[in-house]
Amino acid sequence: MEDVDVLVVGAGPAGSTAAASLARHGHRVLLVEEHDRVGHPVQCAGLVSERVLELAGSRRFVVGPVRGAEVYGPGRAHLRFQSPTPRAFVIDRAGLDVFLADRAARAGARIETGTKFDRLVGAVNGVAVARLTRAGGEAFDVRTRLVIGADGVASAVARAFRLRRPVEILPAFEAEFPECPADPDSVGVYLGRTIAPGLFGWWIPDGAGGARIGVAATADGTTARSYFDRFCERLRSLHGWRLRSPTSYIVSGIPIGRVPRTSGARVLLVGDAAAQVKPLSGGGIFTGMRCAELAAATAHDALTRDDLGAATLAAYDAAWQKELGAEIDGALYLRRLFLKLTDDELERIVEALGAADLEATIVAFGDIDFPTGVARRLLRQSPSLVRLVPKALSALFGDSGLRAPDLDFGSRRQAR
Repeated sequence: MEDVDVLVVGAGPAGSTAAASLARHGHRVLLVEEHDRVGHPVQCAGLVSERVLELAGSRRFVVGPVRGAEVYGPGRAHLRFQSPTPRAFVIDRAGLDVFLADRAARAGARIETGTKFDRLVGAVNGVAVARLTRAGGEAFDVRTRLVIGADGVASAVARAFRLRRPVEILPAFEAEFPECPADPDSVGVYLGRTIAPGLFGWWIPDGAGGARIGVAATADGTTARSYFDRFCERLRSLHGWRLRSPTSYIVSGIPIGRVPRTSGARVLLVGDAAAQVKPLSGGGIFTGMRCAELAAATAHDALTRDDLGAATLAAYDAAWQKELGAEIDGALYLRRLFLKLTDDELERIVEALGAADLEATIVAFGDIDFPTGVARRLLRQSPSLVRLVPKALSALFGDSGLRAPDLDFGSRRQAR
């Protein structure tokens, strides 16, 4: 039976980031990935900020910059803004995963693909014993001092350690097409209950003349594929875009919400397994990688002290919530209000955002990792916008004493 210090389950950006950091500190790390190839199947659209490139330490997987965005209401309202400098980057998502897994291997982590975490089978001298299963059905056990669950929205690690995850799962459906519906230097966001209730439809240029087109919507009995088909029809009517045969499909689930605990005795959760996802966009690469760094720091300290108890590892919960918790909570609040808006209200909001002064604010302060900052500025700047949304927004983001104190984002820029 193999003995390791850390078993990391899932070789996505979060898992590979944690594995690399701990291996660099000299810990024995086993990183397992259930799929035969790291990065496949692709799990998201691949639009990231400069912060992700900094966390990765490379730009080799960037396929193109994004300088603008187009936002469409349910009717004819349309907002377009453009920045002179890149505000986000489209990446080769599989390429990012491979690069990060390779970085972990070069740091000293051992990687096994086609291998999944099955369950916990006991403990030996206080060390967890994990049952792993290879693609051919061969089962084997590993003794490990710590398990890091980076195994996605349906985390087997979270279930094994009884870390409850009462979060909303948004079904998502995306396809890649050889042509782009509109401006290839921008991204498109489409709002409306008939298109994607609960989130939105999107297209993202792929850097080669094509686009990644998809939807994520509330699980309401209508399939994500049905919403996707409706969205494609919307693109055809707006842009004259004709649907051709897609080159690939991506089917996934996006966890939205807060997990009560992301740590326990001998276990840490990171990334989608911990619901560390931006509630207003569903993106999780930056949050997952940054939280993985924080998890690795806590784990290194605990391993060095040989104290892997729940109280010691709870320092991880405190660390990531201190850095990102206020932003996530603020975004969750906005999402709850967003879900109450009718299509007519969404249309009028897009119209209000089309004012020239608000477009300038979006360009100057828009941040895909911390969107609530620009939301506060817009609401303070536009009384007409506040009137269009529930009164609670005025209390939350205005200057009155009713504003929740935990939504003060003064220190959030400490995140890398």
